[in-house]
Amino acid sequence: MANLLNGITAAMRHLGARSEVIASNIANADTPGFKARTLREPDFGALVNGRSGGPQRPMVQVTSRMAELGAGKRGAERGVVDRTITETKPDGNNVTLEQQLLAMGEVQADYATLTSLYRKQMGLLKTALGGRGG
Repeated sequence: MANLLNGITAAMRHLGARSEVIASNIANADTPGFKARTLREPDFGALVNGRSGGPQRPMVQVTSRMAELGAGKRGAERGVVDRTITETKPDGNNVTLEQQLLAMGEVQADYATLTSLYRKQMGLLKTALGGRGG
């Protein structure tokens, strides 16, 4: 049960970080040369099976050009360049608002699912503790 709760916690943290990266992408949709970022999916199977100390946050080296474009600010150090985006505007920016909004919708749906799982697990724990104590 603890591994499940740890997995839910790690997944919620990942979703929070992912929503920050998506928000940064949306905020920079008109910034020339900005490249959309994403987070690598953590290996939650390894977390649940005890093979890992938890998901690892990817590290990004901020170049001087990236710093000029605003990288290094809160949330900007999170993520890696999203290689799945195929459309690039003439100014070098590859953020597609439709893709970012779809990604944010996925984050919201996943968060709702994890919240429901968490509530159910807490309900089971309360039932188990209440059954022993009373």
